[in-house]
Amino acid sequence: MALANAGLRRLLADTGEPREWVSPRTDLITALLGVWFGIGLMIDAWAHTNLTELETFFTPWHAAFYSGFAAVSGWIIWQVWRNVRTGRQGLAAVPQGYLAGLVAVPVFAAFGFADLMWHTLLGIETSTDILFSPSHLGLISTMILILTTPLRSAWNAPDVGARPSLGRLLPALIGLAFATTLVSLFLSYGDAMQWRAVRIVEAFSNLDDPGADRLATTLALTNVVLLAPVLLVVRRWRLPFGSVTLMYAVAVLMPGAQTEFENVSILLAVVAAGVVSDLLIRWLRPSAARRNAYWAFAGLSALATWALYIGFASATGGGLPAVPELWTGAPIVAGLLGLVLGALFLPNAVPDSEDALPDSVDAGEPSERAPLGGG
Repeated sequence: MALANAGLRRLLADTGEPREWVSPRTDLITALLGVWFGIGLMIDAWAHTNLTELETFFTPWHAAFYSGFAAVSGWIIWQVWRNVRTGRQGLAAVPQGYLAGLVAVPVFAAFGFADLMWHTLLGIETSTDILFSPSHLGLISTMILILTTPLRSAWNAPDVGARPSLGRLLPALIGLAFATTLVSLFLSYGDAMQWRAVRIVEAFSNLDDPGADRLATTLALTNVVLLAPVLLVVRRWRLPFGSVTLMYAVAVLMPGAQTEFENVSILLAVVAAGVVSDLLIRWLRPSAARRNAYWAFAGLSALATWALYIGFASATGGGLPAVPELWTGAPIVAGLLGLVLGALFLPNAVPDSEDALPDSVDAGEPSERAPLGGG
């Protein structure tokens, strides 16, 4: 035991070399294995929502989920082990952006064991209680850290620059988008993307319908869940066209799985909102150095998203809702909330942002901006 402890201490002793970035290909593989992990969770979420007879932890759905965890965590550990084999030790062996994901791997495994014990002793959740299980909350928190590894890796990578191509930014966007789906999953009780078109029209057609209040609340909550990740990356990069469309296309997969895609028109409305948001980025050119454009994008993107939501619901759900104040005002409220989010994310313009630096920096030279989290 003493020899093992001594060996572990030697392994963890930092040899002091500057931590390096992995290649874009490595980040892409990390992101794609994260897709396996994320889709495994979507399959499991579908099973918990639609198969009320679940009585055991050992199901094909859990197998898909945990095999994805094994794949992506094994890949992350391998990136560290490759550096250890070259003589690096401690933090020097951990690639830039991979530390938080590496730490999350054993913590996720511990919560996975806790989940097994929870299900064995207390049974399988099939309703809203699944979203409040302590073991599930631990799993989802550590999973977010693992999935966003490519985002942290790209945040200050010297080859990214302020105006990256869609291909170079793809791993970061995939990781962030799947992390967003996890948030929407655990806020399912307030997810407007799960509503069917007919029910949306009904709720906004009758002030006495309690669904009107609930729909208005879910619109506000889902607005924040969708828009906040977009504002984060818009503040960091001049996003290439298609970025928000990609993120929103991934975002609709979780509510789609939970509802067995019975509300396709609503999901398509969100994807269409991603296209509109990409067009707004091309038109307004929002960035940390262009605060007014950033605020305008935040408000207009939210306004467009929920105007399309109401429009698609009306087109496929039997016509416009009967209460005009509700269906006209809801997108405006969302736009105002978007504006508030924009002001919170960027209260003041950043004069030394990469958008204001020389072209050599845009081409990919290292930036002096603060890292996302040092992981």
